[in-house]
Amino acid sequence: MQNTNRRLTLPIIDQDINSFHGLQTITDYQTSRDDASTSKLEESYQAMLNAQKAEVEKQTLYRAASDAARLAEWEFHNTVLAMKEVVRGQYGSDSDQAQAVGLKKKSERKRPSRKKLVEVTS
Repeated sequence: MQNTNRRLTLPIIDQDINSFHGLQTITDYQTSRDDASTSKLEESYQAMLNAQKAEVEKQTLYRAASDAARLAEWEFHNTVLAMKEVVRGQYGSDSDQAQAVGLKKKSERKRPSRKKLVEVTS
């Protein structure tokens, strides 16, 4: 039983293509099996090439869309950071407006404290 859920490795596909091209040099090849006929081999080879071409084209479109989305996300992030700076500058860092846009009020920040050293006796 073949597991068709996994992709064939490149060496296997290359070997199959080489076998197909080698068969084309045999002039008197004939078979009674329809699935091994030269027309079926040519048809399945062309179908594989077309599917691989479509895959590459879609991967290229996906990468372009992914790049565009990433750049748009960064543009939005930088715009939000600029807006937060404007709100902090216009209303102050301890204002309700600064808190409304996700900034922490200056008066609500916890001041750093020194940690007490604990002596270990042995």
